Amino acid sequence: MPFGRLLADKAAAAPDREFLLFGDERITLGQLDAWANRIAHGLLALGIGPGSHVSVMLPNSPRWLAVFFAIQRLGVCIVPINVALKGEGLAYIIDHSDSIALIADAAYAGVLDEIRGKTPKIRHLILDTAEAPAFALPAGALTLHGIEAKDESAPRVAIDPDGLCALMYTSGTTGLPKGVVMRFAAADATRSLPLAMMLYKPEDVLFTCLPLFHANALFISTMCALHAGARLAISRRFSASRFWDEARKHGATTYNALGAMIPILMKQPEKPDDADNPVNLVVSAACPANVWEAFEKRFGVKIFEFYGAVDGGGFLTFNLGNAPVGSIGQPMPGTVFKVADANGNEVTLGEPGELCFKVEDEKAQKVEYYKNEKASGSKVRNGWLHTGDVVYRDEAGNLYFVDRLTDSMRRRGENVSSYEVEREVNAHPAVLESAAFGVKSDLGEDDIMVVAVLKPGMNVTPEALIAFLDARLARFMLPRYIDFRESLPKTETHRVQKSDLKREGVTPTTWDRESAATQEKIS
Repeated sequence: MPFGRLLADKAAAAPDREFLLFGDERITLGQLDAWANRIAHGLLALGIGPGSHVSVMLPNSPRWLAVFFAIQRLGVCIVPINVALKGEGLAYIIDHSDSIALIADAAYAGVLDEIRGKTPKIRHLILDTAEAPAFALPAGALTLHGIEAKDESAPRVAIDPDGLCALMYTSGTTGLPKGVVMRFAAADATRSLPLAMMLYKPEDVLFTCLPLFHANALFISTMCALHAGARLAISRRFSASRFWDEARKHGATTYNALGAMIPILMKQPEKPDDADNPVNLVVSAACPANVWEAFEKRFGVKIFEFYGAVDGGGFLTFNLGNAPVGSIGQPMPGTVFKVADANGNEVTLGEPGELCFKVEDEKAQKVEYYKNEKASGSKVRNGWLHTGDVVYRDEAGNLYFVDRLTDSMRRRGENVSSYEVEREVNAHPAVLESAAFGVKSDLGEDDIMVVAVLKPGMNVTPEALIAFLDARLARFMLPRYIDFRESLPKTETHRVQKSDLKREGVTPTTWDRESAATQEKIS
């Protein structure tokens, strides 16, 4: 079942059922369905049909979902764009994805104008001006509202099951970002049905402040809410200070948490009414074991932990309260997996190794990266999908996440490529070379550290380097720690030994951006 049909079926059965909550807006299934059809007919009129690729750069709002379902009904491939991206990183994804149209919020027009010459395949720039009605459109641009057709019927378009449904770009760990391919046949909307039936009821309100350009909010929260007949409440962004007020406003009974959300919420000042909230279930990924039970007690909730990845072939593990605190649980029944060493051999019980899953259905569980056969071939080898994540297993078969094999870092729920950070650091005129890596954060994820070697006779302060990077990197990619060294440790083949740098971590000579900001406030 294509994603677009799931909404259509639910809307046909209960058109007046309230589904989407955003601020003070309340949108029914029928209204969202008709809205998606109007946009779909408008895109068709522009020549955007089956086989086309469309990039979408919108912040969380009902319009995001209307655009998504419109695109899915046309057999078109959607390319969700992280709204924090800018410069080369943004241009690369738009161009590499072969998008012929870009639907973006008017707030990003300036960022897009800076890369216009680097995205020559874009034929249509469609800007959402709903929150900026007086916005002066760039020459040749269209408005999202302006392209909407009056026709609210479902477009009659034949969808190719083998056609591309979505390209979800994940940060490259040793190179540029990779586009994870989702095809219509494999991206079956019913795959989330068992999860929805297991966790949610029609009276539930699923709350998400996670970005819709990520798979979690888009493919888990949204689809599970549709399957369960529940309501979906979306927030513009995660705000620790406003989080529980928003949850109470919408009557949220459950939400998904990623990365540092739980530790950050725990760091908020305690209030007498912390447990006085409607939430009963938190579906989490990467909740630190040291705050798990304290969080449950303070806010009166139950945490279920899961593990998965957009390029994970659909494999998931769950801890539904049936595994120890800190465990990611076990895979679905019938899943064959192993914890393997570098040679692919099973490690002994309790020993860390890479989590690998046996691929039984080559078509459904295949991991494919767009225009990158080498990466696709290395992901699934000899019938096993290699996650790139290190875990260990206890005597009961429960899994525990340890670390990542790659140089990728995880900050504020986002994957950060060391390659991309180093590329921009090295672009500074005073920098000769650099190494970016993650050091453990007290929030349970990574803080980004950069060790840089300056060119002879050149100088730059950490503050000036951060200012330089701020114009080139998304905020979540900015380093916290900067250290200047005379050289980087390298192997005989000139590969930087990041393991040595990680082992040293933060030293007395390391500049800390957060400490510097605190001192500036005090002074």
